[in-house]
Amino acid sequence: MRPEQIQDRRRGSVLSDLLDPHTYRAALYIFLALPMGAFTAGLITGGVLGGLLTLAVLVGAAFLLGALWLVGGLGDVQRALAGVLGVTFAPPPLPPAYRGTLAWLRGTLADPLTYRTLLFHVVQLPLAVVCWVVLAALITASLLGLLSPLWALYPALFPVVWGEQTLLPSPLAVAGLVALGLGGLLISAGVLNLMGRMWTRLAVALLSRDPGYEAARREVVALRRAAGRVALGDDLDATLADLTEQARAASTALSVALTAPDGTLRALSGPQGAGLSGPLDRLPSQGEADVRLVQGGGALATLPVTLPVSAGALEGGTLRALYPAGVRPGADELAFLLSIADHAGTAQHAAQLIERAGARAGEQERARLARELHDSVAQALYGISLGAKTARATLDRDPERTRASLDYTIRLADGGVSEMKALLFSLRPDALEEGGLVAALSQHAHALEARHGLKVHARLDHEPSLTPDTQAAAYRVAQEALHNVVKHARAQNVWLAVSQDGPAVTVSIRDDGRGFDPKAAGRGTLGQRSMRERAAGAGGTLEVRSAAGEGTTVTLRLPAQPVVSRPAESEVGA
Repeated sequence: MRPEQIQDRRRGSVLSDLLDPHTYRAALYIFLALPMGAFTAGLITGGVLGGLLTLAVLVGAAFLLGALWLVGGLGDVQRALAGVLGVTFAPPPLPPAYRGTLAWLRGTLADPLTYRTLLFHVVQLPLAVVCWVVLAALITASLLGLLSPLWALYPALFPVVWGEQTLLPSPLAVAGLVALGLGGLLISAGVLNLMGRMWTRLAVALLSRDPGYEAARREVVALRRAAGRVALGDDLDATLADLTEQARAASTALSVALTAPDGTLRALSGPQGAGLSGPLDRLPSQGEADVRLVQGGGALATLPVTLPVSAGALEGGTLRALYPAGVRPGADELAFLLSIADHAGTAQHAAQLIERAGARAGEQERARLARELHDSVAQALYGISLGAKTARATLDRDPERTRASLDYTIRLADGGVSEMKALLFSLRPDALEEGGLVAALSQHAHALEARHGLKVHARLDHEPSLTPDTQAAAYRVAQEALHNVVKHARAQNVWLAVSQDGPAVTVSIRDDGRGFDPKAAGRGTLGQRSMRERAAGAGGTLEVRSAAGEGTTVTLRLPAQPVVSRPAESEVGA
């Protein structure tokens, strides 16, 4: 990890502090900090003094334990109050099992967070008093300057006596006082903004839970979940959205976004903020984090999403993390975010590979269809053209031959129509979605009889109970087996059967072709492997039995879909 570059972009016009919402959040926090500090100091001091004064009796120990518990309990209240400043803290770890008062006491006294929280309670009240005094002085001076025109208009209501003389402001003095009042407001806004950043840093430094172990544990869990999500590779948009969720949950960032190379937002976790989308003036280099201050005192970390060299393009966009005012990401957190960015690059590369594989499969399917069209429909169209020309040539002198040529042309046209229907059906078997497995196999059997002259003996009585995915697997396996019969078996008859026996569904394809030796290398290896993979993917098994001269039998066994029993009407009514 290279040292991050920090650039200040917060400075704007002279009214930037006055118009900054963080200024007013800081004012609200300082307004609440004084009573909260007095309340906290009173409770803890009262508990400690009460415990020391009554230590001679058993009640004193209970007071001291209660004061120690208040340190942690009021610390949670302080963390919630710090939310006014936009500070978010990591969720607390799961509490350990209760093992008694002594075990709790040892664990609390050994936890550094206890002493850091106690220190925050101690400094909160005097620091809040100082803030109140400074702001009260600034605001009072600003109001006096802004109200100076009333002094000039109604001097009797605002008498200012110096010795024995009553002072009256001149118009020039009134203008100067009003200018001083406006300047005092601007200074008050700047001081408020500065105080807000001071309180933010103090809260983050003293109230943050263990930044070492807990942060590392959250990062490890987030990276493990991110790796699992990327390994699924099912939906790129969902994967990127999940990666941003994991990055925000395991870091101190307020929002995390993933953008495309042109700055377009692809995924966002958390509220939208400045800089989370849009083009950048400079893209960070590989392995580099660019951290810049933004308006309001927050920080924006930008990290590159890089792709492997084999992807053809190294730029995969950026990961951007927006931090609240006063919070800066450390080197460890930037390294974690860089790992998430690498996971995003891996997910994009995987999506590219899947798209390429789909395109390659589509090219192979188009090549197969081209061969089928050339071997069937194209030949039929050529025969139709030849028969029509022959009929035209013999129309006047040989009517019988013309009639024979027309009959031949009609048969070729019918065959071409059957061929085209079969090819269209192989592309999109609507019957599988509309009528189920039995209807789809029935249509495919009719297409085989029309195209290749096979006699298909189908025993398709009842629709089996299968899930849609299992139906598709069964249909594709049967389609491949029947294709092998046409291509290799030289069979005259094919027996196709679908049956269900309890929790098992069996699809059987048997032919009377020449058969083959299943153990011989290079015979049907690719087709069998494809069918076995489909069967295994659906949770079933595939068995191929064959011998030379004895035909081939392909048996597919699949698990049936469990039948959900519906309650009887009496039970529903009850």
